[in-house]
Amino acid sequence: MANAAPTTVPTYLVSLQAAYGPPSDAGFGSAVFYTALGADASLEQAALDKYKVFTGELWQRYGEAAWMGPWKEVYTRAPGAPADIVAELRGIADRDAAISVPLILDEVDDAAAARAALAAAYDDPAVTELRVYNLGDGAALAGLLVAGRRGATGDAIFLVFLLD
Repeated sequence: MANAAPTTVPTYLVSLQAAYGPPSDAGFGSAVFYTALGADASLEQAALDKYKVFTGELWQRYGEAAWMGPWKEVYTRAPGAPADIVAELRGIADRDAAISVPLILDEVDDAAAARAALAAAYDDPAVTELRVYNLGDGAALAGLLVAGRRGATGDAIFLVFLLD
């Protein structure tokens, strides 16, 4: 089942959700989603699916064109590259996407714990694929979606962050 919750909740998931929130369809703020992905499943498609869930009814209200206008991949971790999600996010060159980075890393409650939770979730050697997407509504809302896949288990974790 693609949206099944883990039988045993991984510590990295608990920590990341404590910092950024559980799954939500509020369309504003941040939320962390977990899903089990098959080996052949597209991480980008799964990320897009979580983006749609997060925006909830706003996706329909403003239309797909508004939400997909800003959608683009702004970072991919190269195979074998050092894993340092904090540095990777700080190094995003895309100007629109870079605006959200300090909000995710520095302007959250207990920023040090949030950065440690990000590192535990995304810097683990089990993470075989990491992608970051720019998102928003094409007007006031902007943010990022961080998607990571763990190769051995097929687990995928998504941080969705969207503010005005």
